[in-house]
Amino acid sequence: MSLQKLARDVVDRFVKSNQIIGLGSGSTAAHIVREMASLPNKDSLQFIPTSLQIKIEAEKSGLCIVDENRIPDIDVVFDGADQIDSGFYMIKGGGGALLREKILISCAKSVVIVADATKFVPAFSRSVPIEVHPMARTVVARKLSEQGGRPVLRTLEKGYPFVTENGNVILDTTFASIADPVKSEMELKNIAGVLEVGIFTRKADAYYKAKQDGTFDIMRP
Repeated sequence: MSLQKLARDVVDRFVKSNQIIGLGSGSTAAHIVREMASLPNKDSLQFIPTSLQIKIEAEKSGLCIVDENRIPDIDVVFDGADQIDSGFYMIKGGGGALLREKILISCAKSVVIVADATKFVPAFSRSVPIEVHPMARTVVARKLSEQGGRPVLRTLEKGYPFVTENGNVILDTTFASIADPVKSEMELKNIAGVLEVGIFTRKADAYYKAKQDGTFDIMRP
């Protein structure tokens, strides 16, 4: 029920008629999609999903899905995060949709992030998902190691490599620390074969911090 209340607040505050809306992946985005399904003006809205999971959810909710030609015109993106540090930089990509999510976030007029309170941390303490072309898997892993990282190929339960919807693999890479997220993002993306990095340095316009007691805070950098 608390997530429903949060999703309703997000929609009430940020959704207006005739918008183009980007949809991130995960359970929180699904709650927001279901909330928008009951809007009286939903037929005036157009949606661009970042994953098949959220596309199916939007289809079930009767939302109008448009193609990538409308990405430059996105009004607002709703998404989650795996970690948010004290500077409001983020690590994303736990679900594997980091490339598409960063494309949408880079173009959107505004960005709204919804995350559990446990995702807000003083400094990053988890691995960074790095999407890599399969041909470059070995060379990128070596380069990451040379930069002080410990890359691990993401696999499924039975040991098969996880393959993104773009046909790439993910190296979940642990670093001792990420003191300068902007610099780290640029350095990692400069490795040939890296398609995208799970360090997100564009700050959102609003962060919803969902608490265990069902309440939430709205934080604006």
